[in-house]
Amino acid sequence: MSQKSETCLETWMDRVALAEAMIPLIGRLYRENSVVTSVYGRSLVNRSVIEIQKAHRWARQIDDTELPLAETYPVLEALAGLDLGASSIDLARLATKYKELGEGADLEAFLRDELADVVGRGGADERTSTDVVLYGFGRIGRLLARILIEHAGGGHGLRLRAIVVRKGSENDIVKRASLLRRDSVHGAFDGTITVDEENNTILANGTLIQVIYSNDPASVDYTAYGINDAIVVDNTGRWRDEEGLSQHLQSKGVARVLLTAPGKGDLKNIVHGINHQVITDEDRILSAASCTTNAITPVLKVLNDRFGIVHGHVETVHSFTNDQNLIDNFHKGDRRGRSAALNMVITETGAAKAVAKALPELGGKLTGNAIRVPTPDVSMAILNLNLEQATDKDELNTFLREVSLNSDLHKQIDYIASPEVVSTDFVGSRRAGIVDGLATICNGTNAVVYVWYDNEFGYSCQVVRVLEEMAHVNPPAFPKAEELAAVVS
Repeated sequence: MSQKSETCLETWMDRVALAEAMIPLIGRLYRENSVVTSVYGRSLVNRSVIEIQKAHRWARQIDDTELPLAETYPVLEALAGLDLGASSIDLARLATKYKELGEGADLEAFLRDELADVVGRGGADERTSTDVVLYGFGRIGRLLARILIEHAGGGHGLRLRAIVVRKGSENDIVKRASLLRRDSVHGAFDGTITVDEENNTILANGTLIQVIYSNDPASVDYTAYGINDAIVVDNTGRWRDEEGLSQHLQSKGVARVLLTAPGKGDLKNIVHGINHQVITDEDRILSAASCTTNAITPVLKVLNDRFGIVHGHVETVHSFTNDQNLIDNFHKGDRRGRSAALNMVITETGAAKAVAKALPELGGKLTGNAIRVPTPDVSMAILNLNLEQATDKDELNTFLREVSLNSDLHKQIDYIASPEVVSTDFVGSRRAGIVDGLATICNGTNAVVYVWYDNEFGYSCQVVRVLEEMAHVNPPAFPKAEELAAVVS
């Protein structure tokens, strides 16, 4: 073996050893202190040695260089000795901030200062538990279930208690569990699932889910299952206005309702990161808007704040959905009756107009259209914008990259600059949208920005963020993101 080969192998084994040493620290912080660790927002909890290394390698998309485990491990090791309270901690951002202090800076002193609010709290978690019911168990419902189960932790925060569906067959619950366990797009469920047909329950990674059969949202007695003051997440799409969704509030045990589709009438359409501050405890029914609205609104906001938007057109290239036909058949909508698997289908989208519900300053400035294409997941929004302030590709991309890294919208906006990425590379993305920097076109006041988004999983993550706001169960996050205004200026 050549000297170079030996060096490469030794370097790899050193990384493996560090990742292996990180796993018990990550697990103990999570179990005993309710601390979720991540690398640029990518959770490290329950991750393998390889997945931890991939998370560190992914950082090169942000900082141009791979994040060394040798820099994050000491931070993690020091965190384990601070007896922290419940929190969300980004190791990459902490390590970078510490590195900026220069050689010789005291790591423990730095961490005690940065995390002063939770140091010495001994796992204290002031969050109360909030029961969640999924009304409907389709594409979004099952992904919400996966995320809620993953976030279950020690039982604080959001607790998935039940799903409500119409019974489809005698072995209905077995089929529902199987669909949760296996997914053609998102892969296998990460954990174990057990079905109790006698009691109509599904046990997934310690989360006991009651399966309730009902055709009427107004007649379910949730209290009979020990469910109280629950938030019902309606992901059926059958009712989109206050009158229809208020049926849920007639059921015993329901306190609030969240719709996973654009709301009609005066319902507040919430895009987390943009207008979640308008949620009040008096709001009984809210909408989490649409996947496309969630993907484009954060990017449009920061571009408008920084450069000003005179007007623009949003063209959405969207994966097909269950609303379309597999082969040509009758459909009440124009063109949607034609085969989704064989055609590109032009259709309408209300996403551009819906942006104004979350971002009133863009009211009347955007038009939009959509093309459904033969892919099962991940879509793209093409933002064709006329700006007030002239700029160029480098300045615009540098700004968007900085926003994705250091602003309070870093959970909504991601950034990538790779010449080889395609749609399947974004399956499972937890961001609302990912700016494709290499695709950006900019000539003075005319700019075209391409935004990828996982219209299933990324949107589901946004829904959970809205749920967390409604329930007031967000743990403090460190290091604290810089205010967006500071980044924009």
